[in-house]
Amino acid sequence: MAQAPIGQSEFDHDTAVTLREPGVYDAELSPGWLIGGAINGGYLLTIIGRSLAGTLPHPHPFSLSAHYLTPSAGGPAVIRTQTVRAGRTLSSGQASLYQYAPDGSEIERMRVLASYGDLDALPDDVRTTAKPPVLPDREGCYPVAEGMRPPGASEFLDRLDVRLDPATAGWAQGLPSGQGEMRGWFDLADGRDPDPFSLLLTADALPPTAFDLGMVGWTPTVELTAHVRCRPAPGRLRVVVTTRNAAGGFLEEDSEIWDSADRLVAQSRQLARLPRV
Repeated sequence: MAQAPIGQSEFDHDTAVTLREPGVYDAELSPGWLIGGAINGGYLLTIIGRSLAGTLPHPHPFSLSAHYLTPSAGGPAVIRTQTVRAGRTLSSGQASLYQYAPDGSEIERMRVLASYGDLDALPDDVRTTAKPPVLPDREGCYPVAEGMRPPGASEFLDRLDVRLDPATAGWAQGLPSGQGEMRGWFDLADGRDPDPFSLLLTADALPPTAFDLGMVGWTPTVELTAHVRCRPAPGRLRVVVTTRNAAGGFLEEDSEIWDSADRLVAQSRQLARLPRV
């Protein structure tokens, strides 16, 4: 696994894309972001997000809806992007990420439809009933990377600093609450401050809510929609993820991501397969 150059964060190094030709980008998927035998969906969404930022006339992701078609592996990938519409305040595009079969043919891993804009041009007014999650101090929360590793998550968790509220961490001791909720502090392990692109990773970084329902195992994402609402302030993020309905082998997850200034900076919803238990 290639090391990030001195002074560059591992996340930025591992999510970098290189322009091959207009609308086509090359990337190297790092095996350091593997979880459950496949590359994490939020990491992949960040790579596509960077590619679309290079294609569309606006700089920041506002809304991305991703469908995960086949599991991704570490190694080379190509992202093909297309501008669908370019407006004054919003632009829309689509992108697909491909990897190579042994015979050299391309296998589509995921497909995304997205809207981009300029977060720095948005008005400052906020009218909301949403409130940030109340969490114990970081020191009073459980570090997921130390003794709470779900099967197949070691490489991925080494790149994060996630501290779970003890009220949502009972599953690690075989005592799930049954409420279907995860709450905690989120940082990248190297201390890199959040930005609009790293929020796409954060939206898919906490342990699945299925664990709090007593179902521990790989919970692959089928579809993930992320909304970036504003540029996050420097510092740690607080994340809350909930599910209300696990049925038919699937569950939905709704997440809120709050920054150090108590602003709701991103939201997401995903559909995921339940672990086979």
